[in-house]
Amino acid sequence: MRFLCRPLFALLLIFGSSCTKMNTPAGYEKINANEAAIAAADSMTNPFITSIYTADPSAHVWADGRLYVYPSHDIAPPRGADLMDQYHVYSTNDMVHWTDHGEILRASQVPWGRAEGGFMWAPDCAYKNGIYYFYFPHPSGTDWNNTWKIGVATSTSPASGFTVQGYIAGLEPYIDPCVFVDDNGQAYLYYGGGGTCKGGKLKSNMTEIDGAMQAMTGLEDFHEATWVHKRNGVYYLSYADNHDLNGKHNRLRYATSNNPLGPWTYKGIYVDPTDSYTNHGSIVEYKGQWYAFYHNSALSNNDWLRSICVDKLFYNADGTIQKVIQTPINNNPGNPGGIPIGLTITIRGSNKKFVCSENGAQPMNCNRDGAGPWEKFTVVSAGGGKIALQYQGKYVSSENGTQPINCNRTAIGPWEQFEWISNSDGTVSFKGNNGKFISSEGGTAAMTCNHTTAGATEKFDVDQ
Repeated sequence: MRFLCRPLFALLLIFGSSCTKMNTPAGYEKINANEAAIAAADSMTNPFITSIYTADPSAHVWADGRLYVYPSHDIAPPRGADLMDQYHVYSTNDMVHWTDHGEILRASQVPWGRAEGGFMWAPDCAYKNGIYYFYFPHPSGTDWNNTWKIGVATSTSPASGFTVQGYIAGLEPYIDPCVFVDDNGQAYLYYGGGGTCKGGKLKSNMTEIDGAMQAMTGLEDFHEATWVHKRNGVYYLSYADNHDLNGKHNRLRYATSNNPLGPWTYKGIYVDPTDSYTNHGSIVEYKGQWYAFYHNSALSNNDWLRSICVDKLFYNADGTIQKVIQTPINNNPGNPGGIPIGLTITIRGSNKKFVCSENGAQPMNCNRDGAGPWEKFTVVSAGGGKIALQYQGKYVSSENGTQPINCNRTAIGPWEQFEWISNSDGTVSFKGNNGKFISSEGGTAAMTCNHTTAGATEKFDVDQ
């Protein structure tokens, strides 16, 4: 997450012993290597979560044999990173099929949190003695930049039942918590932002610092997004840098040490910039294969509506990390045709008039000469490759084709979901769940969603 010295924020690679990165049974790494799962992972698509916008993936393998990802959640339409909230958890047993376990925590459930909500940034999770500890950054006051706390919620389940216990006392106002549990059970907390990276021991209760936090030395161009994992007795600290050149931003770098608190020796860059202004990663081993998690903006083309991704990660014989080959951003059919999810658009019919929401007070029309506030819509992902059109928190409804369409729904149901169809002539058509197309009706009558084919009045010019 962009923080302190920079606009607004970032997350990710993943694990082995890692940033709390899990307590794995002895010998798990090699004995349980599953070649079939590794082969299946070749069919992974990115982003691998398309139902909502997610960032800052923290990945862990728990004792049930599943890999879990704890990301942050970008809320659309965004306001930078201010509105982030409502953490979800995802898991898989094959790196191809993912289960959304639903929401586990939101700002309104944090007793000490800022009254205005939002600002639920990059989290992490750890396991010890039968308890899952969910660590999350959240401000305690309106002056969010100076009141960050590292909150702790606990559960006996990895993906539900979390209850906020408080926050870790005595810390500076930084973000991006990472908790690494070493082989001997000792847990370490890392956090930072704005060029500062600190780490220290946690007490056995996992909620208090044991001694002073100390600066992590030896890192080159550190910005934020700390992640720690362990492989073959070597500790790896990965992070996002300050790269900002020719429209390309955060890269993910790493350093190594023979001690979990350093000093660290800088090694290089393992993930090049994505199409997003930020990046945040984690590194984890699962069924004999290492993986790098990160995020991009491939679904939205918006820096603050991000989506989590994963690709295989490989080590050289000397323990250095090979550059991760990012899956092409067009490898996921969840956003065909570059749909401008998260962006505000105007829609013009074949009569060259603009579609109007009518502020939700009456059926929609396509008869406006210019584009004012009522003629601007935000494109929202409705899941399953479909979209919804939103104006001022209300959604366009097809009314199932039985009456003129309206923009007055407060939630996305079947009637508010549309297929975005990119036509060969550069226009766009919108097809409802009733299998019928939205029609401008030439601007002479209220718009409908009951046309069986896409003729001239069912084709629209879309501008961002």
